[in-house]
Amino acid sequence: MDAAGNELADRIRALLSADVGIEERRMFGTRAFLDDGRILLGARPGGVLLVRVDDENGAALVTRTGVARAVMGSRTMGSGWLDVSPEVIEDDGGLMFWLDVARESSGSATDGSNQD
Repeated sequence: MDAAGNELADRIRALLSADVGIEERRMFGTRAFLDDGRILLGARPGGVLLVRVDDENGAALVTRTGVARAVMGSRTMGSGWLDVSPEVIEDDGGLMFWLDVARESSGSATDGSNQD
């Protein structure tokens, strides 16, 4: 992992520090943050944020500036895996937005509710 990816991992770790259920692992060249065994977010080289969302939200969110379907190796992932550019998450508010999106999509929102 490069310096930008490590810095992003540190920022994610700080925002998730109160959540004891989060597990951190190195996976696929990414520092992944998992909730109940499912990837929520990942810090990727270059400071790119990997976000896991449900397919419906992914199809809508990919239209936002600085967001694209994730690419892993030579494979473009499905609409439930998004890469968010470093410019979009420069401040903690931007990063927190994507953390909230990932939690809502996984059904692990901070208030414990899952609104379907």
